[in-house]
Parts: sequence; structure tokens; C-alpha cells
Amino acid sequence: MAFSCNQPASKNPENWNEKELEKWFQSGEWKLGWDISPDQSINKKELANQFFKNRERWEKAFNFLKTNNLGNISIGRHELEGANLFVNVDEYTTKDEEDCRFEAHREYIDIQYLIYGEEKIGISALGKTSEIIPYDSIKDVTFLMAEQNNYRTATPDRFFVFFPEDAHRPCVKTDEKSNVRKVVVKIRITDIK
Repeated sequence: MAFSCNQPASKNPENWNEKELEKWFQSGEWKLGWDISPDQSINKKELANQFFKNRERWEKAFNFLKTNNLGNISIGRHELEGANLFVNVDEYTTKDEEDCRFEAHREYIDIQYLIYGEEKIGISALGKTSEIIPYDSIKDVTFLMAEQNNYRTATPDRFFVFFPEDAHRPCVKTDEKSNVRKVVVKIRITDIK
């Protein structure tokens, strides 16, 4: 896919200034026409870096999100590129804050999108957390406590992207508990051979 005039002069986002980065992000061309808005909490620089490091995988992820009726996909795991790129679809009821933990991943980036329902997602820099359950390499997750709870509301009009340096606390109820259907695209950072 060729980018239009919205693409910065350099193809390496490491060399982009803030204006070039913002222009690329706001163009939304990287979403391949998926009409859902990215949450403003997304680390734009890291998104651009990861996107251009593994563009084909990101394009497969956004193509899946754009072309499937997400409300009708069966619950469970759907592989797009084996363990390197897959989608988890889940339904659950949101919980009280004290029943949810911060988590972080080392091997995968998450694209999280609520198909229906509403929840709060706490976001914190990994450096501002302390581990409460050690990293599980099989499940690629560690559970944490955070010094701050920067909550964002997740609804069907926006999606979130969490990188390994982003601790996140999903599943928290807003005013009332809500039934939620969520899709999480897992993009592996380093290929499994």
C-alpha cells in the first residue's frame, strides 16, 4: 500500500519530528480504512516505530478489524499468522476496581477494542509500577500495582494500543457493571521461528 502526501519525507520514524509524527498519526492511513478512532493515550512514536518495523503484520491486524463483523466472530482465539499474530475475542462483565489488576506484556503488543459495552482502562508507565505476580513467559504477562491510575473510558468508538512499556488495567466498571464484548489483537514483537 502506498502512502499519500501525508507521509513524512523520511520512511524511518526515528527521524521524524513531532509535526511529521502527528501528521502521520492523524492521517489514519496506517489503519487501512478501519473507521474507529485511536485513543489519544497511544504512544504515537512507538506506534510508528513498530508499524514500520513490521508493517505486514500491522496491516493484517487492521485488515482483520476492518473486514470482519466483529460482533459475530466466535469467542476464543483466531490465528492470523500463528503465534506471531492472533486475535482473542471475549465476553465478560466489568468488575469493581479492586478486583482488577494492572498487567504488562513483554512479547506482544495489544490492540484492544470493545465491540460493545463500556469499561475503564487504567494506564501507567511500566516504570511507575511494582510487580505483584512475577512474569509468566508462557502467558506473556506480569501483574502489577501502579502509583497512578490514568483511567480512560473504552467504548466502541475508539481503540487502544498497549506496548511492553504500557501497564494497563482493563475490565474496570464505569458507573455500573457492563456486559462487554472485546477483541484483542496480539502482535508479536519478535518472530517465533
